[in-house]
Amino acid sequence: MDVQRYKKLEARAGILKAMAHPTRLFILEELAERKHNVGELTEKIGADISTISKHLNVLKSEGIIHDERMGTNIYYHLSCPCVLNFYQCVEGVIKSKADEQASLLK
Repeated sequence: MDVQRYKKLEARAGILKAMAHPTRLFILEELAERKHNVGELTEKIGADISTISKHLNVLKSEGIIHDERMGTNIYYHLSCPCVLNFYQCVEGVIKSKADEQASLLK
C-alpha cells in the first residue's frame, strides 16, 4: 500500500475512533441541534466536567468539532455536520444484522 493511501486511511481511522464512544455520539447529536458549552453538556450527560472536557478534546483533536469563545464561555459546534450522515449507514448495518439474525431463528 502506498504511503499517501495509508495516511488517508489513518486519518479516517482516527475520526472513527474519536466517534467510537456512546458519550461522544451523544455530544455530536446535541451539537447537531445547536452550540453547547461544557456546562450544558455536563448537565445533559450527567458526568463530571473533566470527563466531558476529555471527550470534547478527543472530538476536537480529530477536527470533528470546533470551539469558539463567547464572553466567558467556550461553545462547541460541529465542524462538518455531514459526519452525522454516517449514522444512517450504521443504522442500516444494525438493521441488516438484526434481519439476518431474525431469519436464522425461523
